[in-house]
Amino acid sequence: MQTNPTHTSLVAVGDSFTEGMSDLLPDGSYRGWADLLAGRMAAHTPDFRYANLAVRGKLIGQIVEEQVDVAAAMGADVITLVGGLNDTLRPKCDMGRVRGLLEEAVEKLAPSCRQLVLMRSPGRQGPVLERFRPRMEELFACVEALAERHGAVVVDLYGAPSLSDPRLWDVDRLHLTAEGHRRVAEAVWQALGYDPEDTEWRTPMPATLPPGWAARRVADVRFARQYLLPWIGRRLTGRSSGDGLPPKRPELLPYEGPAA
Repeated sequence: MQTNPTHTSLVAVGDSFTEGMSDLLPDGSYRGWADLLAGRMAAHTPDFRYANLAVRGKLIGQIVEEQVDVAAAMGADVITLVGGLNDTLRPKCDMGRVRGLLEEAVEKLAPSCRQLVLMRSPGRQGPVLERFRPRMEELFACVEALAERHGAVVVDLYGAPSLSDPRLWDVDRLHLTAEGHRRVAEAVWQALGYDPEDTEWRTPMPATLPPGWAARRVADVRFARQYLLPWIGRRLTGRSSGDGLPPKRPELLPYEGPAA
């Protein structure tokens, strides 16, 4: 990988992870690792352009249908693709179809940019992850194979001890906190060949006393009422949290904002 490269543009493709949930800004919008990364790259390269096509809740088939061709046509220097994890969390998941769609996406995106970036997504500690871990690891094995075949960079967030810490995950237990997104941005930044700004992004946070039994039960009830039950309801009715929402940043335009 080239050291301190010059990239003039970035297009991010994916779902809620790339949209930036739950890195909430005061105005109610989401920031996230891709915006943070774009800010750094813009500070490094004048006239830097950025698009973020991600929409929360999207399955890999929707990402391929709605985002991949658009991203490929933009001719960006760097494209990031993260998708398929929502599929693995569905009760019925055809992993053969997921692998085929991911391959289709990579085959279209890799030739259209200077550098395609794929990821092994982070995984939170807990019993829910254990249930779906075999599917996730099958997805990540596919990511590794496709990256090797097409010259893509793989950012291993799944293997980073820091990002499995529940303290870096929001109360919905599905999305990273602002600090989690900052660490992801650093990981991608380094994977692209830029000088590290935080060499310890993989290092776990200092240990603290875990919350007591009563506090854990209160948190469990809040999680079930506010997040788990609505999520199950959407699965049963075939709805998605992203239904009707536009891409976060649909055009490849000059990035204006503070560097992070």
